[in-house]
Amino acid sequence: MNLLFICSRNKWRSPTAEAIFHNSQRHQARSAGTSASARVKVNETMIDWADLIFVMEQRHRQLLQERFAIDKKIIVLDIEDDYQFMDDELVDMIKNGVAPYLNFKSL
Repeated sequence: MNLLFICSRNKWRSPTAEAIFHNSQRHQARSAGTSASARVKVNETMIDWADLIFVMEQRHRQLLQERFAIDKKIIVLDIEDDYQFMDDELVDMIKNGVAPYLNFKSL
């Protein structure tokens, strides 16, 4: 399953989520940002590639829906931009937020 994680600048939150799934045998993961200053900017090819799209905040979902014709579910994780890359609390929040959509209890 292809998982796409979106935040604003693709600096801390979405790259952390991508790193969590980097060596997964069941899932492929990519990350991108919605901002013009994002390290990797989300594009239509990424949207098409993804089976599931996870965004960190409601405003990310709104931006995606405004910019792209998306017929997939976009899951809001409700994780604010208060964490550094691979912060332990951030990792736990991502794992707990994503797990219900991946059909197993924990990652």
